[in-house]
Amino acid sequence: MSVRWVVADAWTLTLRALTHWTRQPFVLLLGFLFPVLVLLMFAYLLRGEYGDNYPEILVPGMLALTTVFGLETTMTAIVTDANRGITDRFRSLPMAASAVVSGRAFADLLNGAVGLVVLMACGFAIGWSWHDGLGNALAAIGLLLLLRFALIWLGVWLGLVAGKPESVVAVQILVWPLGFLSNAFSDPATMPGWLGTIAEWNPLSSTVAATRELFGNPGWGGDSWIATHSVEMAIVWPVVLTAIFFPLAVARYRALGR
Repeated sequence: MSVRWVVADAWTLTLRALTHWTRQPFVLLLGFLFPVLVLLMFAYLLRGEYGDNYPEILVPGMLALTTVFGLETTMTAIVTDANRGITDRFRSLPMAASAVVSGRAFADLLNGAVGLVVLMACGFAIGWSWHDGLGNALAAIGLLLLLRFALIWLGVWLGLVAGKPESVVAVQILVWPLGFLSNAFSDPATMPGWLGTIAEWNPLSSTVAATRELFGNPGWGGDSWIATHSVEMAIVWPVVLTAIFFPLAVARYRALGR
């Protein structure tokens, strides 16, 4: 099968997902509003503890955490298609296996991009801004989307492996520790030594630190290797995750029903 047909198949399935959003706008709107609610809660509940510049620290962390929340969205969509028999229908059609998972990935990446725009608008409303120019701001957004893209493949693989709606709940439970065990909301230096080390090496922490640096926002530093190479690791981590879970997702899709 030629590359042109693979791309065409992937785009067709991307349009399928986009059509679902237009027919179920409430679900899409709810997905955008949940991170906004969390942002507002943290911004106003903890502002007294961290001071008036807390939104400058908080918003980059929330932007990165939103990419992790997207893991649930991807997995839920994959599990729903599997339980409705749609995945089996796709497998019976003459289309590329990679196009099926790629279509979902592109659609979820667009969803993630819109979600970031919504959250950034809310951030502006509560006093956040970037300070190092539009170029660096776009680079920060690029790193956020890169992490979201990597986590999409993890979500696709988990959805294909799990296959049941009950498994989504387990992932939802695990997403919160993954998100909070980072530098998104607190300084790893204030954590117990071993826990702080885990938080620093969390891929989310590298993206948070890198986006704070590129946005020109304050954050929590550190003299460890991972802390001083946050921008580089914000690229390396997603590339590694994609290199692992993209082929696993495609292989798992091909293996369905064997």
